[in-house]
This record gives sequence, C-alpha cells and structure tokens, in this order.
Amino acid sequence: MNPALDCRQQMQTALLGRPAACAALSDPLRPLLASLLTGRSLKQGVLTATLGLPPDTFEALWQHYFPGDPLQLQHGPGEDMVELDDLLQLLLEYRAGVYASEAWLAHIVAHSYCGRNHLWQDLGLANRGELSLLMNTAFPALAALNVGDMKWKKFIYRHYCAREGIYVCPAPSCGECSDYSKCFAKEE
Repeated sequence: MNPALDCRQQMQTALLGRPAACAALSDPLRPLLASLLTGRSLKQGVLTATLGLPPDTFEALWQHYFPGDPLQLQHGPGEDMVELDDLLQLLLEYRAGVYASEAWLAHIVAHSYCGRNHLWQDLGLANRGELSLLMNTAFPALAALNVGDMKWKKFIYRHYCAREGIYVCPAPSCGECSDYSKCFAKEE
C-alpha cells in the first residue's frame, strides 16, 4: 500500500468520525470538506490555512462540521488573482442552494484557481473523482454544462470567459501545466 494514501485516509476517517451538528452530518459535502482539510494538513494544494475562507467563516465550518482540536494547517503557495471575485460570483450563482457548505465551497474553489496544476490538485483533493463529486453536488447546473467531461479548471474558466464575452481566453497557467498536451492536443 501507499503510506501517503494510508495517512490521508486515516486523517480523513478521523475527521469524519468526529461528532457534528445534525445538519452537518446529513450534508453529502462533508466528506469532501474533510478531504480538503486533510489535503491542506498534508500541505497539498495551494489554499490558505483557512481554505480561502475568512477566519470567522472557517471557524464556523470547523465548529459545525468537525468540532474538536483543529488540524495544524499552513498557508499554501497560492497567490491573488484578478478574476477571483468574478469566479466566486459565477460559482455562487450556480450553487444548488441546499447546504450552507455550497457557499463555502464556492469560495474554496475560486481561491484554488491561482494554482498551476489541475483544479483537484490545487484544492488538495485526493483525485479528480472527488472534484467531480463536489461539482455535481454543490454546483449541479454548472456541472451539467460540462457535457464533454472537460478538465474542471479549463471548463469553469472557459464558461466564465464566455459569460464575459471573452473568446480568446486560455485557462490560467495552462502553459505551465504538465498535461498541456492532453488538454490542447490536435483533435482528430
């Protein structure tokens, strides 16, 4: 087995084993929040120690979803970006409107856009499947528009650009991505 994967699973299981408010326990996004926290604890991704949330909002998330001793989280290498507020608004407009965690996740996803890898990696999630689950649960109408299963970072950014009337708009940092050829390969 992979020791790093075992550690991640143990940390996430421990977080999910904590008592939480009834609404938090019934939130299908709770395991994804645990994965985000675990990833940040393992220094994966680019998010801040509060996952891009204001400190008081992060404290509310922690107290309602994972009460108890907080994990030791450090700031990731994220940077500010010009489009942050616009991406946040786009995500907030598409949230399902069922759980408070959707608004938190809109902030978290928007803040992760400053990274240079795939969105799931910049978020500190375990894999792309977790990101797809997050998108389908928190932002189902937006996720439904991704009919070609385009990489999420590229898809969201392209959707943002189309809304803004920007048609020559590469996703942020694609030129530096190790999978550039997969995303921009010639179509046959």
